[in-house]
Amino acid sequence: MPGEEEQYQTYRRVAESVRPHPLIIRTFDLGGDKIAGGIDVSDELNPFLGWRAIRFCLEHPEVFKPQLRAILRASELGNVKLMFPMISGKAELIRALEVLDECKSELASAKIPFNAEMQIGAMIEIPSAAICSESLAPEVDFFSIGTNDLIQYAIAVDRVNERIAHLYEPSHPAVLRLIKMVADAARKHQIWFGVCGEMAGEIELTPLLLGLGVDELSVSPALVPRVKSAIRNLSREECEKLLDEVISLDTPAAILERSLQMAREGYGELLG
Repeated sequence: MPGEEEQYQTYRRVAESVRPHPLIIRTFDLGGDKIAGGIDVSDELNPFLGWRAIRFCLEHPEVFKPQLRAILRASELGNVKLMFPMISGKAELIRALEVLDECKSELASAKIPFNAEMQIGAMIEIPSAAICSESLAPEVDFFSIGTNDLIQYAIAVDRVNERIAHLYEPSHPAVLRLIKMVADAARKHQIWFGVCGEMAGEIELTPLLLGLGVDELSVSPALVPRVKSAIRNLSREECEKLLDEVISLDTPAAILERSLQMAREGYGELLG
């Protein structure tokens, strides 16, 4: 594991390279398919449902706190934001914020500068977090909806299992309604929210995401031009009407077809 100083130098270098644009740093999402040398997260029958991400970090302050201090130190540049992954409910989020406050106090006592107003976000990738988003929103500055995990947890589908991969459907009515819960909570409490994961880059679904009021889409660099072009050819008002129409539909296919229809009308040439 890299130590605090190594992490700080890395975060600072990246933050400097992207200024004035923001840099959002997710705290360690160890476990599942992500492992680090020197850390034993083995011997779990269901690692994606197990000891990972914020659950692991809260039980390992010797791993968690050096990263938090490094992020805080890098935040002095003014464009750094932090987000906690795999939050399942308010109690977990409060515990993570308490550890962050401890790190702030430690840095302040040592007279090490940091941005006390750094934005803090929670990743919404567990259905329980989406359902409880109303109580999470007052505690953070933004939400980031991690669609890869949210979809597989909501539908109980392992997307890399060939036997059931066809059931992994981002346009599933349950997924759409979970995202809408998060969107409604974010708007009510006047915080911004973004969507990351593969769904964010699927321009067949861009009309739905704009209809939900997404403020930010996080996609891989190669997809940025296509997604930007799709957004430029859509009307938010029309996308909102689309959402009103499809939110009561019963099947993923019906929802996808209506979204595709709007996509074809707006940027058919991008769909290939």
